[in-house]
Amino acid sequence: MKPIAVNDIRKILGGKIITGPVNWNVEDAIYYTRHDHTKRKSLLFASRGEPINWMEIDRKGPSLVITDKSPINVEDILPNTTVMQVTSLVQSYWKFIDYYRNQFHIPVVTITGTCGKTTTKDMIKHMLSEKWNVHASVSSKNEPRRSFPYLMGIDERTDAAVFEHGLGNSGNIKHQCMIYQPTIGIITNIGVHHLDGCVNLEGYIKAKEEIIGGIKDGGTLILNADDQNSKKLRIHQFKGKIIYFGTDGKSDFKASQITYGEGGMNFTLHVDRMEYNAFVPGYGEHQVSNALAALAAVHEMGMKLNAAIFRLKTYKNMGRHLEFSNGKNGCTIIDDTWTNNPTSVEAALKVLDSIGRGKKVILILGDINRLGNFEKKYHREIGSMVAERNIHALITIGKKAEEIARQAIRDGSTATIRIFKDVSDIGNRLDHVFDDQSIVLIKGPMSSRGMIEFAESLKR
Repeated sequence: MKPIAVNDIRKILGGKIITGPVNWNVEDAIYYTRHDHTKRKSLLFASRGEPINWMEIDRKGPSLVITDKSPINVEDILPNTTVMQVTSLVQSYWKFIDYYRNQFHIPVVTITGTCGKTTTKDMIKHMLSEKWNVHASVSSKNEPRRSFPYLMGIDERTDAAVFEHGLGNSGNIKHQCMIYQPTIGIITNIGVHHLDGCVNLEGYIKAKEEIIGGIKDGGTLILNADDQNSKKLRIHQFKGKIIYFGTDGKSDFKASQITYGEGGMNFTLHVDRMEYNAFVPGYGEHQVSNALAALAAVHEMGMKLNAAIFRLKTYKNMGRHLEFSNGKNGCTIIDDTWTNNPTSVEAALKVLDSIGRGKKVILILGDINRLGNFEKKYHREIGSMVAERNIHALITIGKKAEEIARQAIRDGSTATIRIFKDVSDIGNRLDHVFDDQSIVLIKGPMSSRGMIEFAESLKR
């Protein structure tokens, strides 16, 4: 965080100092009940309805508490604590956010989408980081409550920032955009997910759409030209620049001649009538799509394409993102347990269509969560996708995933199918299935520690 004098904060918010010193600088800011208070010289927003542990705050002081409590018992307050009283904590909180964000005239990229958010974010950071100081959200930790601390991570040394949007319910992305005030917004794709919070696909699309209204005036929106649901987005009121990426003919960043290479994908990039040979680590056409979105963003931020393409070659994928490992009895394990939704399952199956040719393909699929009332529908659709393919064995784990197996059977799948209610039921029952001709894809919900540990056990 860029240090701010307590007196300057008082002037910005129009607050009243009740007690405590004012001749010092705040170096961190949190919302008292939402974030951990671990640093000295912190600003803490505390609502009138929240109990305040003054002694704990003072022990970690100096601290500035901004609150709309009234009256405030000054006798409870200790010498390392400055208290500022404001009329409305909510208004003061947002006024402070707006003030702080507008201290920095830098590119701020935010990303949403059903799949590829974290990968695209990390690609952008990797490409820019050779010469720029880039601040980014951590891993896929993208919940709305993290947005304020992430914003506070921007300081005088920051050249650019890139953040991932979390979506559990409608309104989440709008809230985050009010904090980040992005100059560039990216929607990687729109499949189906979080239908428990968004009711149905239409509600989910509208929730993703919130990023469009959240981009700063004159900003840039980057969209997937190949994605059918992205074509349903209402973009007619967007006043900024729109960049499309994909294989579609109208794409501004277009990929052609996509082929599997050693450890990743080769493709030809077309931009402004120029062609570039490019490579992205990681398998699948979806990985090329992620790369196109990232390249469009960094180019919009001023990076030359040749330099960006060169840096992209050295990108390292996160673990459990179609991660290849040697496994039991000489088999090949593809660990894709980072996330699980119908879009990511379909992308993984398409990778298997190419690299699984001539191999004994084994699928281990777990439950897909957060599909609301459409749970059975989308699990059955995956079962139908499996039945269309030459799969040696299908293993499902979990009550929801059982629908995948049942539908595959109904559709006439020739695979050997095993159904387990829980990962703990498996033990060594599958060991005989694996050999040096087997390629094993395992996908399960991010929240399932059991599935993650099972995937690790297969690699040993």
